[in-house]
Amino acid sequence: MIGVSASLLLWANGRIAGISGIVGGLFNGRGEIAWRIWFLAGMFVGGFLIRLFSPQALAMELTRSPAALVGSGVLVGVGTRLGNGCTSGHGICGISRLSVRSLVATVTFMVVAAVTVFVVRTVFGGSL
Repeated sequence: MIGVSASLLLWANGRIAGISGIVGGLFNGRGEIAWRIWFLAGMFVGGFLIRLFSPQALAMELTRSPAALVGSGVLVGVGTRLGNGCTSGHGICGISRLSVRSLVATVTFMVVAAVTVFVVRTVFGGSL
């Protein structure tokens, strides 16, 4: 579904579906606002529909503290700024366009994620 929505956005608007860029465009006041709101609304509506019709698909248990979740979100935000894009922009749209820069960024995201999981589980005992 993500690939289809990214393809439709590129086809209809000529825009890359990088979520951090879409959200950032809402807050920096540059560019068109309407399509960004519609795209993000579609993401929320899609999540709501999955929850409504297939609640087991979203069943999960959060085992981290609220502080760890907020800290993780902040680190993801910092990472998207440093990487000039997020996993959706680089990993889905960039790689499909055969962008070497996106391939390097996506490999970097995945390696750092694996190292982070390893460190949290072994050094901190998975208790963050």
